[in-house]
Amino acid sequence: MFTIRKAKPEDSPIIFDLIKKLAVYEKLGDEVVTSVEELREQIFEKKFAHVIIGEENGIPAGFALYFYNFSTFVGKPGLYLEDLYVEPEHRGKGYGKTLLIELTKIAKAENCGRMEWSVLNWNTPAIDFYKSLQAKPMEEWSVYRLDQKGIADLAE
Repeated sequence: MFTIRKAKPEDSPIIFDLIKKLAVYEKLGDEVVTSVEELREQIFEKKFAHVIIGEENGIPAGFALYFYNFSTFVGKPGLYLEDLYVEPEHRGKGYGKTLLIELTKIAKAENCGRMEWSVLNWNTPAIDFYKSLQAKPMEEWSVYRLDQKGIADLAE
């Protein structure tokens, strides 16, 4: 049986493990530089993000990490999905869709005007999955990033 629950601070090692597995799947394994302790602090103490965990018979099978942003055009909060991951042995069971549906329920309860996320261009299984849910790519937008060094340099 698949169930979804809000993550608790003691889930930090599980979240860290799932993040590392997601990074390996995305061919970005070397980019994970956080720690269990840092995740615990940022998610559960500072509350910069929220996590739901999907479990099959009480065993973690996937997770979604999200946070809120704000749309000035819509005048409402938005829900930004940072990470969605389902363990390989649990794919094809509808767990990813169930996690996304749970996020839409959260977004609706918070009166969010939109829900957004990024997907790697090569990840066609994810792209096809999102399109099957009526999600649309934002082809007129590009994502830009300042890393920690860029932030520090610009702040000087």
